[in-house]
Amino acid sequence: MLIREALAEASVAGTSALDASLLLASMLNTNRSSLLADDVRPLDEASLAAFRALVKRRLAGECTAYILGKKEFYGLDFQVNPAVLVPRPDTETLVETALGVIKQLAETNQEVRVLDLCTGSGAVAVALKHTMPELEVWATDISGEALDVARANADCLLPPDSIHFCHGDLFGALPRASQGGDATTFHLIVSNPPYIPTAEIAGLAPEVRGEPFLALDGGGDGLSVISRIISGAPQFLNPTNQRFAGALLLEADPRQMQRIAARLMQAGFTDIQTRRDLSGAERVIGAFITH
Repeated sequence: MLIREALAEASVAGTSALDASLLLASMLNTNRSSLLADDVRPLDEASLAAFRALVKRRLAGECTAYILGKKEFYGLDFQVNPAVLVPRPDTETLVETALGVIKQLAETNQEVRVLDLCTGSGAVAVALKHTMPELEVWATDISGEALDVARANADCLLPPDSIHFCHGDLFGALPRASQGGDATTFHLIVSNPPYIPTAEIAGLAPEVRGEPFLALDGGGDGLSVISRIISGAPQFLNPTNQRFAGALLLEADPRQMQRIAARLMQAGFTDIQTRRDLSGAERVIGAFITH
């Protein structure tokens, strides 16, 4: 069977053309462009059987990224497995917004310290550090398995010990905070936290439901973790001056932005703004604080 025929068979079975080509390209140790350019090449029976097995897994609801064991994000290939959320293009908006804030902060700080809460695969933390090596980056997650993935990605994509990884629940993972001493402070806190209302998770696509529940579940209104981040952030932010104060950036559902803005105001944050993702939806909300 030719490559084009195998791809067509997968499409008829219900696998998208993109997913099918990514799976076959990975199995043949090539890239998708080269695969499609050489689609009249025949597949041997062993390769065809292996490809059909991958397609079967995809049709059963396993996401393509988990099957491949990797996902591209911000121009970098990240290792992923069912212990972490799959990095998505929407979250690149969080990275872009953070880089803009960091450039402002860098005007008045020799070194900018950034904290990534709920780091998961480490995609945001690693992308920031990879883009701006001069940053001091910390990252926390409540899942030890997720942190193992994040550390592996940092080891592959960055120089050794580039990021401080801490295991624990939000700010409680930070060393000084957990020991009852003075808290480590940051110029910028970023997070792509769980923000899906619990009742909505059952209605998500099968491949999304296969991602870790803990990283999806935002509680009854989707804001349980976000509210804790907002209430805890002020004591961990280190404002530099009245113009460029400590900042908090959150990814969230566009439907939640007004409620999040209200919580930010109640916590003393000002200059609340949102940023839109590539689809035009409000995806990131940010604010500044002074003490």
